[in-house]
Amino acid sequence: MLAEEGVGPLESPDMAATRSSALDLYRRISQLPLGNWLFSRMVCWRAPYFGSIRPLFEELRPGYAVASMRKRRAVQNHIGTVHAIAMANLCELVAGTMTEVSVPANMRWIPKSMTIEYRGKAETDLRAIASLDPMPSFDTAADLLVPVDVKDENNKVVVHAVITMWVSPRPAR
Repeated sequence: MLAEEGVGPLESPDMAATRSSALDLYRRISQLPLGNWLFSRMVCWRAPYFGSIRPLFEELRPGYAVASMRKRRAVQNHIGTVHAIAMANLCELVAGTMTEVSVPANMRWIPKSMTIEYRGKAETDLRAIASLDPMPSFDTAADLLVPVDVKDENNKVVVHAVITMWVSPRPAR
């Protein structure tokens, strides 16, 4: 596709020029042993609340992110399944991090709303996938709808969320 080094199949050369420092960090660290774990801990240090679910980023690139969480006692509800709010937390984390590495450097974003559908019991470890297809142009302030599916180990969607991000130009400094 593009022969330029560091430009993935979903990126244009313009997008690569405006890449986020988070994406650069992920690309460097994820190559190391335990790199995905280290990057995940760094994200949770920056936004401590997400540490409650102990996420692990598995993939991250503009327009696409995957993070997982283990089913463990600290995230279970009274019936022994993964708590709905823990899954909502995973959805917001994967959508936000994907948005961070997708918007150009001259734009900023903030979560505006979330709709979430609980489609089944979460009885296993989970994997959340956020994907933008097609990639928007980000040339003006607008709502960005980020769909996220949370799947169990049997590839069954147990949660579907749509997180609305408000993307707008960064103020001039």
